[in-house]
Amino acid sequence: MDQQLIKIIGIIAGVFTALSLLPQLIKIVKNKKAEDLSIVYLLTLFVGLSLWIWYGVLREDLPIIITNATSIVLNILIICLGIRYKENKN
Repeated sequence: MDQQLIKIIGIIAGVFTALSLLPQLIKIVKNKKAEDLSIVYLLTLFVGLSLWIWYGVLREDLPIIITNATSIVLNILIICLGIRYKENKN
């Protein structure tokens, strides 16, 4: 398969993966509620994303680094808002 096509597929996959957290973030911000949010899931995802970034750095693969860095930023925002809105409930 053409290397350019492989790179394009990888970038598209990374963008969709990075944006997958966006609906959850929007829902939390809109409703100001996070009672059903699993912090364990988000922390596990954080570790996985961090490892993907490290892997991207080792491979010097900018698409892997950028898409996973985007995911980790969204993940951190969700964790912070999740903690904030769970604390507001108590």
